[in-house]
Amino acid sequence: MPGAVGLPPPEGTPRALHDGSPVTLVHVVRHGEVHNPERILYGRLPGYHLSDLGLEMAHAAAEHLADRDISHVVSSPLERARETAAPIAVAHGLEVATDTRLTESGNVFEGETVDRRMIADPRHWPAFVNPFRPSWGEPYAEIAARMRGALDQARDEATGREAVMVSHQLPIWMLRRSVQGQRLWHHPRRRECSLASVTTVLFHGALPVRVMYAEPAAHLLAAAVDVTGRASEVAP
Repeated sequence: MPGAVGLPPPEGTPRALHDGSPVTLVHVVRHGEVHNPERILYGRLPGYHLSDLGLEMAHAAAEHLADRDISHVVSSPLERARETAAPIAVAHGLEVATDTRLTESGNVFEGETVDRRMIADPRHWPAFVNPFRPSWGEPYAEIAARMRGALDQARDEATGREAVMVSHQLPIWMLRRSVQGQRLWHHPRRRECSLASVTTVLFHGALPVRVMYAEPAAHLLAAAVDVTGRASEVAP
């Protein structure tokens, strides 16, 4: 099972540097596969739950994090995220908190089947005029800002220990690019954020010093429909 390189060993007591600055880890988990046979861009719509394979992915993520010193678990309020967070929280005897800042990004095509015919329809072309903002949905800068706020709060909740945040592909990718000081606009098919993946941010005090990435459900991705870069975002 692929794991993130560079994680400090789990400990049962708060970690600190020699100067007393706390060392905190926040693991940002993408939800597992969703049951979506109609291939709808479900976005923030309610009622979309994990598929049977998605539940397996959630348990793979929970196993990956089982020996970590996790003291706080928080999730997007959407069902698929809370269902992914549940086995992680159970493994550590914790409740799942919710934070609306972790929710999926807004998208003008929410509720539609996104395919080449829809993209070719001239009525939809105004949504593609600015891929840098982007014009089809919530601005990247706004997504990054809310995710950074949620990240900072999770870090504070688990000072010196570890926290888990469960969110969605684009918000996680915006968070990672923001933390690493990269431009936010990108091609949706080039995100490194597969289903049930774990993006870990290492903090020294309040400073993020390293980002690590793991795919505990890598062995399940071949059977998935909703894989990285597919059925997730609209690209011009």
